[in-house]
Amino acid sequence: MRGAHPLTQGQSSTKNRRRPRGQALGATLCLCLMLVGCSGQMPVTRTGFYLDTVVEITVYGEGNGVSSAQDAADGAMELVGRYDRLFSPEGEGSDVAKINSAGGKPVAVEAETADLIRRACRYSELTEGAFDLTVAPETSLWDFRGESHAVPDAEVLSRAAALVDWRAVQVDGQTVTLRGEGRAIDLGGVAKGYIADRVREYLAGEGVSRALINLGGNVYAMGDKYGGDWTIGIRDPAAALAGEEALVAAVKVKDRSVVTSGVYERGFEIEGVLYHHILDPHTGRPVNNGLSSVTIVSADSALSDALSTACFVLGEERGLALAETLEGVEALFIRADGGMTATRGLVFEKAG
Repeated sequence: MRGAHPLTQGQSSTKNRRRPRGQALGATLCLCLMLVGCSGQMPVTRTGFYLDTVVEITVYGEGNGVSSAQDAADGAMELVGRYDRLFSPEGEGSDVAKINSAGGKPVAVEAETADLIRRACRYSELTEGAFDLTVAPETSLWDFRGESHAVPDAEVLSRAAALVDWRAVQVDGQTVTLRGEGRAIDLGGVAKGYIADRVREYLAGEGVSRALINLGGNVYAMGDKYGGDWTIGIRDPAAALAGEEALVAAVKVKDRSVVTSGVYERGFEIEGVLYHHILDPHTGRPVNNGLSSVTIVSADSALSDALSTACFVLGEERGLALAETLEGVEALFIRADGGMTATRGLVFEKAG
């Protein structure tokens, strides 16, 4: 891990640094991991750049030997690369690119792609479109990563929003059909979570009982930390916007994912107004409801990924109500004024 030995204390890598005012805000990881090793239990870490972010997988090889931990870590990273190629919105071999360019015709895809899209449709229905896999016409209008910062024309945004409707997606076995001219899917709001779940399953199949899977801030803590829970810190949104590293809270987890969506991840400022990457699918505009971040904790990382966005879009009251109805799901809402609200079952510690 960046700047620290994996056996002592570490911090998750950052995607990008925050740029000066008026330029793109760096997409810094929402979470930092506090890892404590154990004498004689040498972890094996693999790092790569996939899914447009830094990916880090640490495998603890007790009972299997260091060589098998190395093989498992290598295999896990290869799996991430395969899914990155399948789920990317562009590139040769991308199932998503094939669907988006098919002009409404049925497209044969890999089993995992069909599975992910099927799940994304369920999450879209569950959240009443607060998460919607067909947001690509809207997201394509915003440049949150590059240097071309401009607010799209209102009429153009309105036309794009009219194309967003998850019900236009049909999955039949391994065939996907996206109906309607101009429509396109974007799995960026759920792909990392889905991949984290598949990596966890792969590692378990290789006999690994303890690992940390960090897909650009989407963290899955597999197993326990030598008899205890892993401690995962949640970043302070206000500090992140100021380009500083600070935690606002921490949760202790085992066999759980922790996923945060925050206004500081990607965005830009124009005349003192922050335009961030969390868009309301119904309007195509950045959400402005007094929230700075939403963290979801659950055993299902794909669900956590989708809900972190959806609950942010829904706002504190409706998002909290939704999270409370879902078994095994906990949520932490952080407001722009620094206040926090959590689901009844979430145990967390405030920083400081």
